[in-house]
Amino acid sequence: MNQEAIRKYARFAVRMGSAVQPGETLIINAPIHTAAFARLCAEEAYAAGAREVVVHYSDEQLARMRMAYAAEEALDDVKPWIQDSYTSYMKHPSGACMLSISSADPEIYKGIDAARIDRAARARAMAMTEYYKYVMSNQAKWTIVAIPSPSWSAKVFPGLPAEEAEEKLWEAIFSVCRIDENDPVENWQAPLHTMHSRADWLNSLQLDALHITSANGTDLTIGLPKNHIWAGGSEFSPKGVEFLANIPTEEVFTAPDARRTEGVVYSTKPYVFNGSLIEDFWVRFEGGRVVEYHAEKREDLLGMLVSMDEGAARLGEIALVPATSPINRSGILFYNTLFDENASCHIAFGKAYPVCVQGGSDMTAEELDAAGINQSNTHQDVMVGAEDTNIDGITADGRIIPVFRGGVWAE
Repeated sequence: MNQEAIRKYARFAVRMGSAVQPGETLIINAPIHTAAFARLCAEEAYAAGAREVVVHYSDEQLARMRMAYAAEEALDDVKPWIQDSYTSYMKHPSGACMLSISSADPEIYKGIDAARIDRAARARAMAMTEYYKYVMSNQAKWTIVAIPSPSWSAKVFPGLPAEEAEEKLWEAIFSVCRIDENDPVENWQAPLHTMHSRADWLNSLQLDALHITSANGTDLTIGLPKNHIWAGGSEFSPKGVEFLANIPTEEVFTAPDARRTEGVVYSTKPYVFNGSLIEDFWVRFEGGRVVEYHAEKREDLLGMLVSMDEGAARLGEIALVPATSPINRSGILFYNTLFDENASCHIAFGKAYPVCVQGGSDMTAEELDAAGINQSNTHQDVMVGAEDTNIDGITADGRIIPVFRGGVWAE
């Protein structure tokens, strides 16, 4: 493995991703097999002046055992201290930021009763409501990065010896994350400028709706709320500190009007949900809600996804990603939403980002509802963009403005 590149990746995740500031606490979420990388990130955080680094380790094999064997009532039992272990640091005067390391087996829960997994996921989502508010309103800076694991590498590169598959996945991650012999911060300046410019253009239009079509049958109209805000690339904390929430990122996104989605949309990549794969699916909307769906593989999970709570059947995000993105050009199916959502236009079922409407971060839940900003305890991104996707913007007075043609930006 290229140890210099791994160190550079950790530094970028801390300095540009979470954007650790002097005096802040960095909270790291890390699978136990990523401990070496977590330590590198901790070193970089202390070098940046972190007050403290707190690491929450997880073990997916133990998580699988719990899903398979724990008492049913235990799956509902999410202790308050779990949320407090994050929010107590965020409420501290010096503040806290987050770094999550993704390295999961895409099918870690394969073969386990989906109803048990769903039960546990609902309970955790309900118990972490305050934490999610901090993160989704950018009150706390956060980032997600990924590193290979043997199981994930084998899924992406089946048939290769374990070490070779893991090395190839490292190389792919470095490539799409722009980690090379140059300074990654400098490497990201041009793509971030492009995403910011696209968002500025869309914000200047204040479209009423988007109409998305593809040859696979997608014909979807997504209404947009008044005073919506498109964002893309880096984001900013309330103190004006720039951070990169997803490494990598290629998307420009906003919150739909959750009441105004009509039509059908087809998936273009498998989706990892609750440790299993949903494949080849479509969803139909009427009046903003899912009214019909089908999947060739794991339709039961798709049903659970859109029924986790009242808001799960409505959209909380529409994100535009050109087919020319480095991730799509790589030709690799990563089986990891962090990467696959940045290869393709996508939608998200569930909670919308309050920052995607003017004044949203200061709105109550009732005010967000009134503005059409979806409320939910889940946020699930699914990929729907294709090489031939066309997207038209529709203005309030009915004018049509081309946004995407043939899978890429029209202007």
